[in-house]
Amino acid sequence: MIALQITSMKQFMNHLLVADTFEPFLLEEAVISTGSTFTIDGHVNREFYGDSEDAPDASWDFRPWGELKGLCFDLIKGRRTPLSFRFVLHLMPEKAAALLEKENCDVDSSQLRALVLNIRYDGEKAVLTTGTAFHTFLLSREPDAIWDRAARQYLSGKGISYEEL
Repeated sequence: MIALQITSMKQFMNHLLVADTFEPFLLEEAVISTGSTFTIDGHVNREFYGDSEDAPDASWDFRPWGELKGLCFDLIKGRRTPLSFRFVLHLMPEKAAALLEKENCDVDSSQLRALVLNIRYDGEKAVLTTGTAFHTFLLSREPDAIWDRAARQYLSGKGISYEEL
């Protein structure tokens, strides 16, 4: 687990809410505090879709960030800065599995529940924290190290500036 403090908020917010930078992620939860506090539960309600063709991928428990970022943008935009916000994002399962495979990880991707990116803004600064979740306890910390490295590389590759805390 690493914590990265964003050094250019305007640039980061553009990446988060306008650009497609975070499209490879699913949204577990969003909490946005402005004049009111709004909570978005990103869990997919399968019964809503039935057998419809527009149902999210069956392997996803959460909605794609790209489908909900516009709603989050609408809640955040305005003359006043939000009091705070928190987003819990999961790297899409197929991308997480591909990452572990590419890095020859000693842990099978079927044991991985999620590679998580937490984004917290406290009214002054944004901090991104990585995390891993597994279906069972594992001794290996290799997936953590792989995810931490990949998150740093991804942000740097997208031109998002940060300082490691």
